[in-house]
Amino acid sequence: MLTLILVGLVSGLITAISPCVLPVLPAILTSSIQDGAHNRRRPAVVVAGLTTSFAVFTLLGGVLLSSLGLPDDLLRWIGIVVLAIVGLGLMIPAIGHLLERPFQNTRLPQLKRDGNGFVMGLALGLVFVPCAGPILASITVLAATNGVSWGLVALTLSFSVGIAIPLLVFGFAGQAMFSKISAVRERLQLIRTISGGVLLATALVIATNVAEPLQRIVPGWLAGIQTSIEDNDSVRGELDTLAGREAIDTSVTGDAIGFDACEERGDVLQNCGPARDLVGIESWLNTEGDQPLDLAELRGKVVLIDFWTYSCINCQRTFPYLTGWDEKYRDDGLVIIGVHSPEFAFEKVRSNVADAADRYGIQYPIAIDNDFKTWREWDQRFWPAHYLIDQDGVVRQVHYGEGAYDDTERLIQELLDTTPQELVNADAGNHTSGRTPETYLGYLRGGPNANGDYPRNEAHDFGTTFSPGPGGVGFFGTWTVTDEYSEAGAGAGIDMPFYAADVHLVLAGEGTVTVTFQDDPDYRKVVEVSGTPDLYDLYIGDPIEDTLHLEFSEGVQAYAFTFG
Repeated sequence: MLTLILVGLVSGLITAISPCVLPVLPAILTSSIQDGAHNRRRPAVVVAGLTTSFAVFTLLGGVLLSSLGLPDDLLRWIGIVVLAIVGLGLMIPAIGHLLERPFQNTRLPQLKRDGNGFVMGLALGLVFVPCAGPILASITVLAATNGVSWGLVALTLSFSVGIAIPLLVFGFAGQAMFSKISAVRERLQLIRTISGGVLLATALVIATNVAEPLQRIVPGWLAGIQTSIEDNDSVRGELDTLAGREAIDTSVTGDAIGFDACEERGDVLQNCGPARDLVGIESWLNTEGDQPLDLAELRGKVVLIDFWTYSCINCQRTFPYLTGWDEKYRDDGLVIIGVHSPEFAFEKVRSNVADAADRYGIQYPIAIDNDFKTWREWDQRFWPAHYLIDQDGVVRQVHYGEGAYDDTERLIQELLDTTPQELVNADAGNHTSGRTPETYLGYLRGGPNANGDYPRNEAHDFGTTFSPGPGGVGFFGTWTVTDEYSEAGAGAGIDMPFYAADVHLVLAGEGTVTVTFQDDPDYRKVVEVSGTPDLYDLYIGDPIEDTLHLEFSEGVQAYAFTFG
């Protein structure tokens, strides 16, 4: 148990320095200075409220709501409304005084004009949605399925303390910095008004989910540290003990091996045992008439079971790959089923799941697993996780967490027995905000859009170099533009304005591409192209805004630009 408590503490620390905290961080910073320098304890009071409500309602919220017959997303909306009310009270003194009156003669925490820090923290805890890992997954699922035990309470408290430490540092640092500014000390009412605006904006941001793209931008090194700490044999064993689950046998009958053993070699097809059933599913989305699917009836198809939950930032970064595979391989016989097992009570609401599916462009079937029956049937412990099943109903690949997208897609192609194709190069959310979008160079999905009309499937001289406008692709020299790619002829080149930190181009054939920038004469790179279509790096560095100038040797085929 000591190991698990230490891991919970470290996991909370990592969570609190990740972009998952972005929606609540401005509220913590501004609420810390609402009293100027007069209340040194205010950051601690706010963070104490946040961690208290987060811990209590993570453990007991679902049980409490279901026992009272209340809507599953009630607590989240209570938190949003309280933040908005406190924000209005700070912004408009008359409203603040009006809000104070019902509490003046009670012993309840005062919802007063300058904002009770603990009440504000309680509201923030109700809307705080941290990144999911094995630790948080275990807390949520065990609380919902096994009930609350002393071990689970200890794990939750250690995770909450881990979250609190960086937030306290942020809060006290903000208070110390702003207290030294005379304008802050002398204009306390203005500061309260600004703080109220921040709280109101926080409520709006959380209610509308507009911060999700920023929350998905988690540095690779941070995700790697979290995985290495939370996902190892020792921690898995502790979590299994806490759940009352016996150690999983990795030597199942015959030639099959267990899921955990399978996950260690996810780059090759293996025999991970027969697929388990989809049991206890409350309802379905994206099926014909919302009718249930049966894995036995899907024999002959390749099936990918993906366990997810819609507010899980880690899950959100996998959606572009899953939707890309669904679009690309559905007609070849791939069926993706997203099993939605909720992390928080508000994720049990079917309409919320449907809205999220629409927001992320998810069109494959979704099974609503609110009681975690399918989760337990598959011995699940992770968000996200997927299981690749062959046409005979045998699990052939297991992967926990994010990543390994190329491995999974190659195995999908192998099971479908399709000709190897260019792999999906999706945007998982860890890219430059406002970057140039993916741009295709075949006429079916793009082509040179700055050159006017041009003949298809035959060599054409586009003339001399010129710079197209933003978002434009300009060809010069001789090119043959086909449906999927453009093939370089004599003097072929491309000019293209862009903004990004990474620039890649899918190329094929034999030859070279010389890369220069219009505004940076010192940058020059020669890319050696050889073989079938592959992704080549043209530039990797800090985000820049410039114009690509590319010169191609004859015979090189250019398919599509991607930017990061």
